[in-house]
Amino acid sequence: MPELEIACDESGFSGSNLLDPVAPVITHASVDLTVAEAAELLNGIRVRTAKEYKSNRLLRPEQRPVLKRFLAALGGRAHVHVIDKTSYVATRVLELFLGEPSYGDGTQLGRAQLLDVSVLRSRTEFLDSFLVLTRTKRLRLLDHAAIDRFFGLLPEELHGLSRRRVEETLVRLIEDDPAIPPPLEPLVPALAETALFWSAGERSVGVVHDEQSALTPHRVARLADYLAAAVVPAPPPLTGVRQVDSRLDPRVQVADLLAGVARRAAEVPGLAKVLDAECRGLIGGADVAGTQPRRMP
Repeated sequence: MPELEIACDESGFSGSNLLDPVAPVITHASVDLTVAEAAELLNGIRVRTAKEYKSNRLLRPEQRPVLKRFLAALGGRAHVHVIDKTSYVATRVLELFLGEPSYGDGTQLGRAQLLDVSVLRSRTEFLDSFLVLTRTKRLRLLDHAAIDRFFGLLPEELHGLSRRRVEETLVRLIEDDPAIPPPLEPLVPALAETALFWSAGERSVGVVHDEQSALTPHRVARLADYLAAAVVPAPPPLTGVRQVDSRLDPRVQVADLLAGVARRAAEVPGLAKVLDAECRGLIGGADVAGTQPRRMP
């Protein structure tokens, strides 16, 4: 089967501030449209006075018929991956310190965890200490005060975790060990899940993506290599990522709108209820590996 090119964008990304209650989820949307199809779809919904049509306009109550038409037009041509940020952080604690980190972490290819992620979800102070701990890479040295705080808040379920193991892993992060994926960049596993969805074990996928500093050439190459090895003998799921200015590619603009709508639907149950079943299915998505699938009511 020939390579497929999809266009992607995200909504809700807040940098390393992954426990911000104002933005609890990240949505990563992808569409299988030609440039002409995406342009026609945008022309059917945007107003002439708007240079770039954003999802907050599409989500206004008076725009509900337009929103439904937009989602219906994407039936079978789009996908949304939803990441609950708190679950993501909790999962990263387990993946980084209880096993050998890999680019499969945070995806369906990640290993099963003996400890249920839900055990850590409510330990907000502990999860925050993990965020501080893994940011020490910027300092290029171990922050022993941050390590002390992390172990002072360590839940009893993790009391088998040694300080030596944590320090060794942090040193690998500081030294930019290429085998370890960035612990606070959820767009990397989101890209993996998106590629796996569209490849479906039958074809390779190329990605056009809105500009994202998290998706460096090195990380994309490492991720592509990991996915290719993980699915052999199927075709490599991800062949590469080309980053563009979203304003210059209508396909990415459509993905941006879809990501924004899906994020609001995940955060505001009332919005999902007014959409029909087909639309709810499109924006339902799934959480990161280790949590139950998220479905709209």
